[in-house]
Amino acid sequence: MHNDLRTAAVVCIAALTAGLVSAVPAAAAPTPSASGTVTPRPPARMSTVGGERLGLSGVQVQLAAGAPALPAKLTALSWIVSDTGTGQVLAAKNAHWALPPASTLKTLFADTVLPKIPTTATHKVTDADLAGMGAGSSLVGVLPGQTYKVSDLWLGVFLRSGNDAVHVLSAMNGGVAATVAQMQAQAVKLGAGDTHVVSPDGYDMPGQVSSAYDLSLFARDGMKDADFARYAGTGKAEFPGGPNTKGKPFEIDNTDRMLLGIDGVPRYEGLIGVKNGYTTNAGNTLVVAARRGGRTIMATLMNPQDHQFNTVYTEARELLDWGFAADGKVTPVGSLDAATTATHTAGSGNGSGGDAVKAPTKAAQASVGASGGSSGVSALGWAGASGAGLVALAVATGASLLMRRRRRIARRSRPLPTVNGLD
Repeated sequence: MHNDLRTAAVVCIAALTAGLVSAVPAAAAPTPSASGTVTPRPPARMSTVGGERLGLSGVQVQLAAGAPALPAKLTALSWIVSDTGTGQVLAAKNAHWALPPASTLKTLFADTVLPKIPTTATHKVTDADLAGMGAGSSLVGVLPGQTYKVSDLWLGVFLRSGNDAVHVLSAMNGGVAATVAQMQAQAVKLGAGDTHVVSPDGYDMPGQVSSAYDLSLFARDGMKDADFARYAGTGKAEFPGGPNTKGKPFEIDNTDRMLLGIDGVPRYEGLIGVKNGYTTNAGNTLVVAARRGGRTIMATLMNPQDHQFNTVYTEARELLDWGFAADGKVTPVGSLDAATTATHTAGSGNGSGGDAVKAPTKAAQASVGASGGSSGVSALGWAGASGAGLVALAVATGASLLMRRRRRIARRSRPLPTVNGLD
């Protein structure tokens, strides 16, 4: 009996491994254009979490009678327009394409850490708190030896995208490594299977990726928290000064140009945040939400290929306008609510083929670990397990192989970091 169970479990592992590995998208191959420039190309197979159509490459939309056409000439590699109230994805392009997220990953950082530390707490910053920040990091101006309120640090995170504030909050949360592990666990909890966290601030790191779908999940989850929503929607604030300001606070402005209406970007009516970002590898990334007439529409964009100044804001405005006009007049192409129960399908580029592989159980996720490391399944573990336990171990092992393969693919396909900016 035990031999039969072990044989079945081994078969289960083989099947899971084959299915999970085939479900991992291959590294996107660049496509040379007629001008000789290289245009990134999405993988042929992507996750179908949230709906089958979200796993397809290219624009996905289903217009009903009277619905407006999508904006022309959108250049972002990946984008989503969604209704955050209903969770409906109104339209999308390459929704599950895993790409560098830049500072939009700070939404996951806030989802993870903000509930853990009271906003009224204070902390005296040490040099060790600020160690390990990448060269060229965006900063709000945190100084070692000075004491800050947690609420001020969060303003530094949201308004100035301060990596220094992120590192201090991470230190208060048990350190960068612990925070990264918790962020990865939070991503799993939310169903964000395209995300691999390496650095809590979104700084370009080999293997660090997310997707328009996952970033939409993080923002939607965050906006349910009153503190998150307040920080994300704050346009201006005062930040504690240091010796250079003779101890006087100085003003910090939100780098989201749509929120303030600055640098040639008109303020968007009803805008409520959320987060923008820029790095050399990620290009411009942006998650914005606006509320009008009792509805909240969110647009998430990654890496517009038209590199003109403010393109990401121009395209975000067009998508938000379209979302408000089209809401209720289109058949949704997916859902943000499906993430925790959906399956990953090893489909082809046209959505066909492949077996559905259920997301790992909580036991399997715990075995894999937040950082996607080894499942820790030993020979003794196999010998002492039986029945459902063997199946659970098989699932855990398959999930571990998936995450390790995903990291290897990401490492091969991502260049090294250079610049982390505020755009």
